[in-house]
Amino acid sequence: MIVCVCNNISDREIRQAIDLGISSMDELREALGVATCCGNCLSYAVEVLDEHVSAKADVQINETVLKRPTFSN
Repeated sequence: MIVCVCNNISDREIRQAIDLGISSMDELREALGVATCCGNCLSYAVEVLDEHVSAKADVQINETVLKRPTFSN
């Protein structure tokens, strides 16, 4: 869905930018130009940003820890 009509920015592009490290509205404005023209998209862009950042924080990364075998003598 298009979030920013002025700059033709979709919610998918915003999520991809967040996946690449963007975590604030200021960074999103600078990187994609969201909410830099008329500003009507600001509230929805913030909503997409907040939801995706919090969803990423909820995902737990499962790491595999390799353990050396122990031998009994």
